[in-house]
Amino acid sequence: MSNAQKQTESACPVVESMEQIGSKWRLLVLHDLQEGEKRFNEIKRSTDANSRTLSRVLDDLQAAGLVERRLEEDAPVATYYSLTEKGRSLCPVFEEIEAWADEWVDGL
Repeated sequence: MSNAQKQTESACPVVESMEQIGSKWRLLVLHDLQEGEKRFNEIKRSTDANSRTLSRVLDDLQAAGLVERRLEEDAPVATYYSLTEKGRSLCPVFEEIEAWADEWVDGL
């Protein structure tokens, strides 16, 4: 096995993880939901996402098991989103990325 193949195989979990959480919008929503359960419009305001994009991202995150949806059917009907246990397990990862960015990314 070549060195390139070994590097690719060892990086696979990182690549696969980034495919699940790595888009700008997914990261924004996951980061936003660290604060706790939020309604759709609260997430929309805090992330600046348009409704279509946010709806798609929330669906993707639900499918990945990172976000759960709760529907409250009282008047007015409200949809709430929160991190699952799997999603909450990313919080320390975000803290580490923020610490890295503070040190290494210019302009922050």
